[in-house]
Amino acid sequence: MRQRPVVPLVDAGLGNSAYLVDLGDGGALVVDASRDLRAVRAAAEKRGLRVRYAVDSHLHADFLSGARQLAVADGAVVLASAAGRREFPHTGLADGDEVDLGGLRLRAISTPGHTEEHLAFLLLDGDRPTGVFTGGSLIVGAAARTDLVDPARTADLARAQYRSLQRLITLPDAVEVFPTHGAGSFCSAPPGAERTSSIGMEKATNPLLQVADEDAFVSALLGSLGSFPPYFRRLAEENRRGPAVIDEGPALASVGAARVAQLLRDGALLVDTRPTAEFAAAHLPGSLSIPLRDAFATWLGWTVPHDLRLVVLRGDDQDPTEIAHQAAKIGYDNIVGELAGGIAAAITEGFPTKGTRLLRADDVAVGDARRLLDVRQRSEFAAGHLPGADNVELGDLAGYSPAPAPAGTTVVMCQHGERAMTGASLLERAGQRNVAVMVGGPEDWATVHGARLERGE
Repeated sequence: MRQRPVVPLVDAGLGNSAYLVDLGDGGALVVDASRDLRAVRAAAEKRGLRVRYAVDSHLHADFLSGARQLAVADGAVVLASAAGRREFPHTGLADGDEVDLGGLRLRAISTPGHTEEHLAFLLLDGDRPTGVFTGGSLIVGAAARTDLVDPARTADLARAQYRSLQRLITLPDAVEVFPTHGAGSFCSAPPGAERTSSIGMEKATNPLLQVADEDAFVSALLGSLGSFPPYFRRLAEENRRGPAVIDEGPALASVGAARVAQLLRDGALLVDTRPTAEFAAAHLPGSLSIPLRDAFATWLGWTVPHDLRLVVLRGDDQDPTEIAHQAAKIGYDNIVGELAGGIAAAITEGFPTKGTRLLRADDVAVGDARRLLDVRQRSEFAAGHLPGADNVELGDLAGYSPAPAPAGTTVVMCQHGERAMTGASLLERAGQRNVAVMVGGPEDWATVHGARLERGE
């Protein structure tokens, strides 16, 4: 029997993987694709394949599913849990149901925990199991979080997650494990983990499979949970109802300066996607800095209300379609357009501008009297931070109102500078003055000053 390739399609920004499976007859199956289908399209075109099936392992909370888009645009059959009660055409599956893919078969395995209706999908070549798409159940070196459905059910779902993993590891050791959530995901994948694995490898190395019993598993899993973006609470229901079908070549409409000025007066938010140094040099007061990079969608969704009208100000060398695609995959269809001509046009048209001071690590002395505000995640802060620094996660900063800094300046920092600039712009929007950003992270500071970092919260 010929092994047919499974192609991982990694979204580094969200920390997730979709998978394209060559069915061997010119058709393809796609697992857990987001609404940003560019990688799926490129992989299918490269192999001369047409997408015939779109599989969703669960009602995703961290992105809008592309399954309905594939159904409408490509005629793909959507395969998903019947218990998910999706409100658009799909083939509902339950535990043990199989789908004949024409030589290959796909078998549904009920694996509740990450979500209640979660299914894993076992890929069989004849009677031989070759791989299992584990979605948010078994992931490399961990298991996905169980607190997204209902905080009151977190522990119960963790127990269900334990039983699901115990069921999955009865599969043959050689079966490949293809999880959706991976390194960089806020669904509890450990930093730096590999994207795929095998049942045997996970049995040997996954810490959550080494615990003594169910109680120990629950304690370990719940102890690993950190914060997550607020859009996670919204997207699962949107996926159940069915995401709106969109133009797959989204572009940002060009909006003139006068119209932008009116939109801002009417309450729209200007999102500035330029690199931190450009934003620091000159930006429109009240604008929010979210530099365009892999994680743009995450921080857009974490810091900006999804129902607020948005205007983008980007750099000349930044791709407007990248901005639009990243926004669309988390349901931000509220971008009116981009300021025509960017910052140069804004200045020419008389928009006021201001700057934000950038500091190097050697500008921030040991025992500095200025307020040091570290906006990294709590786990990052605990692993090492500047002495005397306060920690407020970037996602919580919108509601943060510190007392005036002792020396009149608040120095915001993160690991490199992007999150710090977003934090500084949030503070400036809230009316705080004398805000500066330290470029670089704690390790840079420690190296420059020959000093030790503090550990713990």
